[in-house]
Amino acid sequence: MTDRKTEIATNLAHVEDRITAACVAAGRKREEVTLIVVTKTYPASDVRILSELGVRLVAENRDQDAAPKAVACADLPLKWHFVGQLQTNKVRSVVGYADVVQSVDRDRLVAALSREAVRTEREVGCLIQVALDAGAAERGERGGVAPGGVGELAELVAGAPGLRLDGLMTVAPLTGEYAGREQAAFQRLMDLSTDLRRAHPAATMVSAGMSADLEQAVAAGATHVRVGSAVLGVRPRLG
Repeated sequence: MTDRKTEIATNLAHVEDRITAACVAAGRKREEVTLIVVTKTYPASDVRILSELGVRLVAENRDQDAAPKAVACADLPLKWHFVGQLQTNKVRSVVGYADVVQSVDRDRLVAALSREAVRTEREVGCLIQVALDAGAAERGERGGVAPGGVGELAELVAGAPGLRLDGLMTVAPLTGEYAGREQAAFQRLMDLSTDLRRAHPAATMVSAGMSADLEQAVAAGATHVRVGSAVLGVRPRLG
C-alpha cells in the first residue's frame, strides 16, 4: 500500500468511526447515514484510491475541475454529486457526469437542467439547496433558496422532465440566526424535509454536515454527510 493510500485509508477509517459514534449517540443505525467524499482540488489519483477503498459517492463543486476528473475516472463504479453553485452555462457539462446536483436553487437552473437531461436521455437527481441565512425573498451567501421558497421550487423540479426530486441540502450558515448553531440549523432543515415529504414522499435525502460538523448533522437526522478534508487532508490552495 502506498503512503498516500495508507493516509487516506487511515483518515477514512477515522471518519467512519466518527459517523458510527454519532449514530450511536443519536440512537440511529449506521446504515441510515451515507458518506459522500468531497474530492474538490484533489487529483484523479486520489479518487482512484477512494474507489479502491470502497467509496462509491464523490462530490465536486467546480465544473472545470470535475469534468476532466470524471472522464479520467469513468471506468470506476462511482456516482458523482455536484455540490457547488451552478451557473446555467455549465449545465451541459455537469449533466454529462453528475448523477445528482445538490445545489438547485432557482427556476432558471431547473429549466436548464431539465432541457439537458432530456437531450441526453438522462435522469438527474436534484436536491433543493436551502439557504438558512437568507431572508424571505433572498438567496444565501453561498447560494440556496430561502426556506419559504422550497415548496414552489420543489414542485417545479418534480414536474420537470428528466429530473428527480431527491430531497434537500444545506451548508451551515456563517451569518444570521443560525450562525454558530449548526445542530439547530440542521434541525431546521429536517423540519423542512418533513414538510417536503408530505407532498413528495420519495424526496427523503437530507444532505448536511461536513468535516467539522458531521456529528451535529447526524444528531439532527441527516441522511448524507459531505466530508472532504477529514478524509483527504488539508486542501492545497487553488491556483
